[in-house]
Amino acid sequence: MARKGDIVHLVIEDVTFGSEGIARLDGQVVFVPAALPGEEVEARIVQRKRDFLRAQIVEWKTRSGHRLQPPCPHFAFCGGCVWQDVAYEYQLQLKHRIVAETLRRIGGFGEVPIHPVLASPQAFRYRNKMEFSFSAHRWILPDEPDPLPKPRDFALGFHIPGRYDKVLDIDACWLQSEENDQILQAVKAFALESGKTPWNTRTRSGFWRFLVLREGKNTGQRMINLVTYEHDSEINRRFLAFAALHSLPYTTLVNNATKSLGGVAFGESEVVLDGPGIIHETLGKFTFEISANSFFQTNSLQAENLYRKAVEFARLTGAETVFDLYCGTGSIAIFVSPYARRVVGIELVEAAVTNARRNAALNGVNNCTFEVGDIGKEFRRAWRYEERYAKPDVVIVDPPRAGVHPNGLKGILALKPERVVYVSCNPSTFARDARFLVDSGYDLVQVQPVDMFPHTAHIELVAELVKR
Repeated sequence: MARKGDIVHLVIEDVTFGSEGIARLDGQVVFVPAALPGEEVEARIVQRKRDFLRAQIVEWKTRSGHRLQPPCPHFAFCGGCVWQDVAYEYQLQLKHRIVAETLRRIGGFGEVPIHPVLASPQAFRYRNKMEFSFSAHRWILPDEPDPLPKPRDFALGFHIPGRYDKVLDIDACWLQSEENDQILQAVKAFALESGKTPWNTRTRSGFWRFLVLREGKNTGQRMINLVTYEHDSEINRRFLAFAALHSLPYTTLVNNATKSLGGVAFGESEVVLDGPGIIHETLGKFTFEISANSFFQTNSLQAENLYRKAVEFARLTGAETVFDLYCGTGSIAIFVSPYARRVVGIELVEAAVTNARRNAALNGVNNCTFEVGDIGKEFRRAWRYEERYAKPDVVIVDPPRAGVHPNGLKGILALKPERVVYVSCNPSTFARDARFLVDSGYDLVQVQPVDMFPHTAHIELVAELVKR
């Protein structure tokens, strides 16, 4: 049996949902980060568990013909794009086999139709939101010259994988627009000269916390959100003048403040420095309002394709009542509204429900109702929703990565909809939930994987389930 520290020869057979290569050594599974099927490597065993091993590549013996030169200079260290050095067409093939294998292994589905992965309209520059972290501890690159070209005690970029305290300073990101690259560089220059310190995770002190950039890919509107430890009117005044002097391309500028010690770019209070404090994005014929702390699908162009697929799988004629569970800010419900008699959205987060109602009003949609509800708690009594709104013909569910709460699944069964459309960001929890529904009287008719995040291992899907 291989021991920790041993160098072993491995042939990669497959990939996992988390993008690790899978090999076998003496009948034991070995996970190898960054490896692709068909590649041969010499690797060092770095972790040994009863059921598996994990190894790090020491030397490549053969490389996949699907490898290419990544355009981003930060790729080797950033960790955000795990497959930027893999041809996009092959990424889609890998994601298809991940979905198929996950459904087979976890759900026991071997025959269900799984369509080819729906490619993103843009493989680069597709994200409408990016969060960058300030840090007093910059990640020093292995080949940096002496003296260092950048300050050791300042960074604005992304946390190095596995390190909460180290941030890789970046000047541009291939997943956001070039205009946002310009803003990133300008904000960094301002913060360096501001006299204020970046956040120090070790001393839990500092002023600069995060920079969050949001944009409407279809509207061209753009938000700069400076997240700081506290509000400082003098800093805000100076940054407004700086932004004007450098003609930064934005629609609105806001300052959120948080004293939370967690690494979440969410403000406890907000000051609007310029503009309306919100931006707008369109999906199809609908317009959505986006505030600094609200949720919105990150890939606008692909989100529209995802929603169209959900409408297709719902098979609506205009006479149906639709329940949209985990409805968020109402984007799916509103998108579905022209095809249904009534749509009822249920969401735990009160602020999201407020946004959903405002989005419905903004678009003149009068057949959508949104209310605050905990799918995990209240859906034990799902029949109350049926009494209030009539029996749903279709239930659309778009849960978080953890999947649908067991009470939510039981509530769906109690409502007995003819059709369930499941939108998932996690094939593993979808496979689990789909197995429960199939064992309880539904057929899994088809699955459509959708690539919302090119160059990452993430894959979303839309599935159609029909009551037997």
